[in-house]
Amino acid sequence: MIQFLWQRLLEIWSYIQENFHPIWDSLDILAVTFAVYWLLLLIRGTRAVQMLTGLLVLIAVRLISDWAQLATVGLILENFFTWGVIIIIILFQQDIRRALARMGRGFFPAVSRREETQMLEEIVRAAQTLASKRVGALVVLERETRLDDLIEAGVRLEAVPTKELLTAIFLPYSPLHDGAVVVQDGRLTYAGCVLPLTLRSDLPEGVGTRHRAAVGITEDSDAVVVVVSEESAAISVVVAGEMTRDLDAPRLREVLRDLLAGEREPLEVAEPDVSEDKPSHLRSVGTD
Repeated sequence: MIQFLWQRLLEIWSYIQENFHPIWDSLDILAVTFAVYWLLLLIRGTRAVQMLTGLLVLIAVRLISDWAQLATVGLILENFFTWGVIIIIILFQQDIRRALARMGRGFFPAVSRREETQMLEEIVRAAQTLASKRVGALVVLERETRLDDLIEAGVRLEAVPTKELLTAIFLPYSPLHDGAVVVQDGRLTYAGCVLPLTLRSDLPEGVGTRHRAAVGITEDSDAVVVVVSEESAAISVVVAGEMTRDLDAPRLREVLRDLLAGEREPLEVAEPDVSEDKPSHLRSVGTD
């Protein structure tokens, strides 16, 4: 009897496979479409988009060279694409890491919603306090892109981010006040970090080193940076190389919550704070 039932089940399965190929083909297409869409969302707002565009241009040139019988161009591009897999891995290594990390975090979230809310509240309170004292600050919040390869120097802390700790770090007489602090997985992991400065030439003259560092780190990653201007006491948020400034505590809390919840761009984009001249204690940031 068992053998008879097993045989019938095999026959039913074979019938389904033979007669319902459109269903499986549709599921296959949907899976690939979802994967491509998810990857595009993942790299949106990062430099990976520019590199992907460059690769597409090279592919188009390769097709044109075949059509126009440009032997030399075709030979060069053919040799280039022979190592295509290795080239893609090298160019998109950060994005591949971020994709795998994001998949892993989906199953094993590193920071709970309650811990994230508490962390944001401490950062908002610290920024408000520092702004009231006209003390400059630079707080980098890591998202999917790991920042270990992008930051230099810095002192390892592994501490819970609190208003008191952040305020103490950025006070002028603190040995760690130069540079930035980095928050990873809900922990304040580094202080006194040197960040890469942006090379953009379209920023207004007079923009401070602190803001240039904030723009620079967000050009190479999806990090969110909170900047407190020493000159104007203005609080700004930088993401994807763009800045939202002149935020009060409620607005800062709202912007950070939206960004860490999945938004990749600030809600309001404004020009960088040009009133901040380069403070003497920050002149070494990003230059060593």
